[in-house]
Amino acid sequence: MTDTPDTPDKPGAPALPALPVTFRPGRTRAVLLGAGVAIFVVLTVVALLIPNLSPGERISFIFTGALLFGVLMLLSRPKVVADESGVTVVNIATRRRLAWAEIVQVNLRPGDPWVFLDLSDGTSLAAMGIQPGIAKERAISDARALRALADARTPRG
Repeated sequence: MTDTPDTPDKPGAPALPALPVTFRPGRTRAVLLGAGVAIFVVLTVVALLIPNLSPGERISFIFTGALLFGVLMLLSRPKVVADESGVTVVNIATRRRLAWAEIVQVNLRPGDPWVFLDLSDGTSLAAMGIQPGIAKERAISDARALRALADARTPRG
């Protein structure tokens, strides 16, 4: 997607979404949270059904299920929120707020695990909230929409 940026005045360019807009990998999130709930329930049921377990062992089963659910919740956390003043990128363990002027380019190249934002300070920021894993077409559409928003709101000189 780095060939030519889509802008709202080009034919076939995506329409700008209404702000605020949140981009997140919905299917991936559903799979992770569903798996987390299933693991927690199975380990809790196993802990309660095995008759020879001590209370400490039961608690350890339930704690392990809760721990695994917590890890899967963290993995489902990524999102990108765009509003009038800028973009908030929420990754697994970090959150970063960017003004529109800080975003130079939005990139989703073939083979990339998620979108990368090229920033005005010369660095690049992973935006894990747009990832082509399960829903490739949705990720491409979301990346184009974010690029169009950045292009429309960033003064170019």
